[in-house]
Amino acid sequence: MNTALKHWREAATVILAAGLRHAQSADSLKAGLDKVSDIVHRSAFDYQVLLLKRSGRSGFMPNAYVFPGGLADASDFSSEWQEVFQSFTKAPNYGIGVVKQPPDGRPPIFATDRAQLGSPIPGNVAFRICAVRETFEESGVLLAVPKHEESGIRVRTDDARDSDPQLSLTRLSGLWDRDVLSKWRSLVIGDSANFIKMCKELQCLPNIWALHEWGNWLTPIGIYDKQRRYDTAFYICCLRDTPHTLHDDKEIVHFKWSSPSEVLRSYKSKEIWVAPPQFYDLGRMCRVPALRDLHRFAWQRSLEGCEQWLPIQLEAPDCFASILPGDALYPEKVDPSGKSGGVMKTEKSLEELQQDSANLHRIVCQDLYSVTVQMNITPKYNHLSPLCGTDVDNINVHNNVSKNHSKL
Repeated sequence: MNTALKHWREAATVILAAGLRHAQSADSLKAGLDKVSDIVHRSAFDYQVLLLKRSGRSGFMPNAYVFPGGLADASDFSSEWQEVFQSFTKAPNYGIGVVKQPPDGRPPIFATDRAQLGSPIPGNVAFRICAVRETFEESGVLLAVPKHEESGIRVRTDDARDSDPQLSLTRLSGLWDRDVLSKWRSLVIGDSANFIKMCKELQCLPNIWALHEWGNWLTPIGIYDKQRRYDTAFYICCLRDTPHTLHDDKEIVHFKWSSPSEVLRSYKSKEIWVAPPQFYDLGRMCRVPALRDLHRFAWQRSLEGCEQWLPIQLEAPDCFASILPGDALYPEKVDPSGKSGGVMKTEKSLEELQQDSANLHRIVCQDLYSVTVQMNITPKYNHLSPLCGTDVDNINVHNNVSKNHSKL
């Protein structure tokens, strides 16, 4: 982990999508897509997303529904992982592949040379280990591959066939019973270093190959104190079936499996609260109602790279906005230390701000539950744009993504 950081703490999270146990047929999926109702919120998707409710006593986003994840630990960068991943240490990034994005354009969380910080484990690997560990701690879901199945792991190569893979959705191993996993889960919650011991004793590997790079969000200035600001690597993982799920009754007090549109509907109805990054990424997922399409997209896009997003807060008389890279109002230079420059103020109204800006990429809030995304620019690195404006209010799910993403 990067102990040189002063204003952000490195973390990792995973968007966990899982197929419904009684998945709809393709015809029924298509038939329901243009109808907006509570039934369609469920039937338009053949998968659900895991959200965990944070404790009301939490110092960071209390009572919010979030994706599983948490702070990176020194043990995630331990040299002991070389023994666990012995069969993959010669492959690029242990077989997860090499991102096409130029190194000087990569977000620092991914570009930092971890060897110079004393770890032989690549950051792209360590943050996936962190995401797997935190998911296990918070939800009881263990994304792991038994050692005897490692020969079947599909590693990323430069082979042309990699661009059009015959993908299989990730399956969880049923090798270990719940009592064994419960014992180890308690030990890992007590000490993150026990995750390495667990993998050695159970003869398994964290399934880093099932996690695909999705994004990088930084906690903006002015929202939480300096000890509550995070530089978070976002990954996505698509499971064939919805797994047995628990919560830890400490940091997490409830879990919820719901379709992306159902989550946004619950949020708009003030039944739950989700943070802006979750709101934005769920809006992206609403573009892809079929799990296999989402899996294929995540696989193919993951080696393109991603942007580092540090939202700049804008205070206006009738709204509060998070300005994102690419927006006309986003500063040309942002203080990388995060010490200053994170808040702007204006006397212009929401309507004036929208009319005055040619390029829009912002999350606009009028209150905690009245949030919209305004975006008219093309996402970088072949990513998805989220539902914008009234599309979110109506939750009008489309059967495929926009023409800009016809490859799906």
